[in-house]
Amino acid sequence: MNFDISTEPVGEGAYVIALSGEVDLYTAPEFKQQLLDVIGKGAKSVVVDFSNTTFIDSTTLGVLVGGVKRLRVNDGQLSLVCSDRNITKIFEITGLDRVFTIHPTREEALSKLSSQPSA
Repeated sequence: MNFDISTEPVGEGAYVIALSGEVDLYTAPEFKQQLLDVIGKGAKSVVVDFSNTTFIDSTTLGVLVGGVKRLRVNDGQLSLVCSDRNITKIFEITGLDRVFTIHPTREEALSKLSSQPSA
């Protein structure tokens, strides 16, 4: 199965979870566990990087929505990196492009994190 996940701390309370390959019913539970782990460590900002992702399904969307709900309880935020038109279109069709900030590059997403006012 073509799937890989890596988690990287990128600052105080900030993490990037990078996904590669297909994130679907079979691989989304691993993604969910990584997301819950970083939130459990006190993450305030999580960037999910879909740069090398070839496919996502509704299970993936459910994991993202669950993650954003958990982060919002602690005034946290979840943003996405995605330049693949097929994947960004899924967020537009479902209306989730209004829930998540979608950045075209990881660099842009990380620059937005550092420009957030600290509470």
